[in-house]
Amino acid sequence: MSRIEEILKERILVLDGAMGTMLQRYKFEEEDFRGERFKDWEHPLKGNNDLLSLTQPEAIAEVHRKYFAAGADIVETNTFSGTTVAMADYHMEDLVYELNYESARIAKEVANEFTEQEPHKPRFVAGSMGPTNKTASMSPDVNDPGFRAISFDELRIAYKQQAEALMDGGADILLVETIFDTLNAKAALFAIEEVKDERGIEIPVMVSGTITDASGRTLSGQTAQAFLISISHIPILSVGFNCALGAKQLVPHLEVISAKSDFAVSAHPNAGLPNAFGEYDETPEQMRNQIEEYLEKGLVNIVGGCCGTTPDHIKAIADLAKKYEPRKLIVPV
Repeated sequence: MSRIEEILKERILVLDGAMGTMLQRYKFEEEDFRGERFKDWEHPLKGNNDLLSLTQPEAIAEVHRKYFAAGADIVETNTFSGTTVAMADYHMEDLVYELNYESARIAKEVANEFTEQEPHKPRFVAGSMGPTNKTASMSPDVNDPGFRAISFDELRIAYKQQAEALMDGGADILLVETIFDTLNAKAALFAIEEVKDERGIEIPVMVSGTITDASGRTLSGQTAQAFLISISHIPILSVGFNCALGAKQLVPHLEVISAKSDFAVSAHPNAGLPNAFGEYDETPEQMRNQIEEYLEKGLVNIVGGCCGTTPDHIKAIADLAKKYEPRKLIVPV
């Protein structure tokens, strides 16, 4: 843990870009998702990107290689939906441990390749822990506001299984990301603390929320500062925001947490806002120019990309980040 904390004091670290955007380029069909192993699965599997770690592992490794080659210091595992909660959509809850373990193993193998080539620039793997498709603090039923589709304890158990598998597979960091409901995130963070206590180990934890619209709040209604306060009792490496907004729209929210937080600050925004077809049009140069504001203002320690970003976007960001000092970390007395 001290290793990455030391590097954060020296330079801005670069996170990778979108896994889903890159996988779309392969134009995988149902049979590609199934592979030989799942050819007779009773339910449709197309769209289950996490499954590709088992059925198309070389494609996953290739995406990681492209991001590392573009200048990323950290890649995220292909496990955004890697919980029993999310995998229930595909009736694949029993595969969750294997999915996370293999995804982390693939990413770590590629990270080691690059670290061996460039020992002065160690590469890290962040185990991606997504928000799940259920929310603990809001009702999905407008006619029953007290109803909850999932409990805190159910989330905790699911996240604990994911965290254990990611760590076993070789993840260096755990990234609780795209948080639209802070109660879900608290379940994930609680689960991680449980695993740390049981195993007697430490692992850096990154936390990244999502401001969902122009109101400047998460989906469950928190402002940036409220979100920060809600998770600040946990020992984490960094706090920040990703997804939903483009780089420009994130600036005021990053200013808030940068001014108020003792943690490192991260940002991995989308390549702009989606167009009418749900696609992202912002070029690497456009995104680079917007992210430069983060660096000029000293707002971030870790920066990368979310939806719509590619290795070209990450290369533009990495080349820019070399020119700037990282945000100063406040060291408690």
